[in-house]
Amino acid sequence: MQSSPDIAIIGGGIIGLTTAYYLAREGCRVLVLDKGDLGHEASWAGAGIIPACDPATAKTPLDQLRAFSCQQFPSLSQELLECTGIDNGYRRCGGLEFVDLGEPGHEDEWQTEASPGVTLTNRELAEIEPGAANDLGRAVHLADMAQVRNPRHLRAMQGACQSLGVSLRPQCAVHGLQQDGMRITGLQTPEGVVHAGRFLIAAGAWSEELLDSVGWRPGIRPIRGQIVLLKAMALRFQRILLAGSRYVVPRGDGYVVVGSTEEDVGFEKRNTAIAVKELLALACRLAPGLREATMERCWSGLRPGSPDGLPFLGLVPGWDNLFVAAGHFRSGILLSPGTGLVMKELLLGQSPTVALKGFHLDRASAR
Repeated sequence: MQSSPDIAIIGGGIIGLTTAYYLAREGCRVLVLDKGDLGHEASWAGAGIIPACDPATAKTPLDQLRAFSCQQFPSLSQELLECTGIDNGYRRCGGLEFVDLGEPGHEDEWQTEASPGVTLTNRELAEIEPGAANDLGRAVHLADMAQVRNPRHLRAMQGACQSLGVSLRPQCAVHGLQQDGMRITGLQTPEGVVHAGRFLIAAGAWSEELLDSVGWRPGIRPIRGQIVLLKAMALRFQRILLAGSRYVVPRGDGYVVVGSTEEDVGFEKRNTAIAVKELLALACRLAPGLREATMERCWSGLRPGSPDGLPFLGLVPGWDNLFVAAGHFRSGILLSPGTGLVMKELLLGQSPTVALKGFHLDRASAR
């Protein structure tokens, strides 16, 4: 390893990379370590749906973090493009939510106070999106919904970090934390001990084991999400199609992302025939023209779930220099701009832009 960084981040997904980016912009020496390839777990697996949000109408801490993050995506995407030349695919495409198809507890999932949506008649639906089915019950138009292409966004963020001098160490797992009193002094890795001034655990579904080693079991667990990629010869719809927690996302170049399941099966990352069949049926039901599409591939990701659905953000109680940013479940990409900024602020002793009440680790039970 090179000379000790100011801050070492465990986890090279979108949360770790975005935090590193904001830190490096302020001149910090940052090291990011990951047990595998950077950004190839939950961050890579999602669809990158960005709902319309407004901080002025956001009430809960999660709504405020989401709204702030959504507002940052246009400018952040432009920054990354200028820095790396990589277009992350951010675009305002709009969405259609088929409310009657939502699972119990997921009705009106994508509507917000800032964008409650407009219910369409069948005729109106056929006029604005002729490629979508118009016989599936109530359809709500979410005109300001946007999307970003996860793999491209991750490549852009990784490139931006490298351009700012962030040291990236893929395939370098952290096996343990060295302690001296209530301070972490180093990380045990196959390449030796990594020393730093401050440390951030942002390892997604793998964060629980590291937190357990310092006395916390917040209940972060992997939730598998399976996704299918289709290629249509002639794409007949432009908006994101939504049914509860499931979605069909047209990328604009003929590719269509269909997802996603929510399966509490531990660290078992694989695709199953029944789930893929159900996702394909959903796609063809929402957009009948996809019946002739080619199935390109399928994959799955392990999302970091938490007991109450909220991420854990902040200083690990009882420790002077150990922080956590994990448990974002399905919203890692969506919440990454706000999370990266507030974690940068906390790590540097600055006042957080977004209030973090409700995200503290001590809302969970200590061991």
